[in-house]
Amino acid sequence: MKIKEGFVIEEVGGSYLAVAVGDRADSFNGLVRMNGTGAFLWRELEKGDVTRDMLVEKLLSVYEVDRETAARDVDGFVSKLASEGIIE
Repeated sequence: MKIKEGFVIEEVGGSYLAVAVGDRADSFNGLVRMNGTGAFLWRELEKGDVTRDMLVEKLLSVYEVDRETAARDVDGFVSKLASEGIIE
């Protein structure tokens, strides 16, 4: 999985916002708001070619969370991005 080209993420007032830029803005109207964990996952997805299990392991290595919670967070975040057509 990876984030499609044409999205940028910025921190604004303690939250993170992802918006489409360039040609991508023609097909995606809106923004994605996320917390720090979401921004962490987003940045991992920007690197490209990551799997669900890799994302879960990354969360476990950085955050003090159990595997079940990390997996649930990854699944929810990836599902949201997929439904919006942001990842491939």
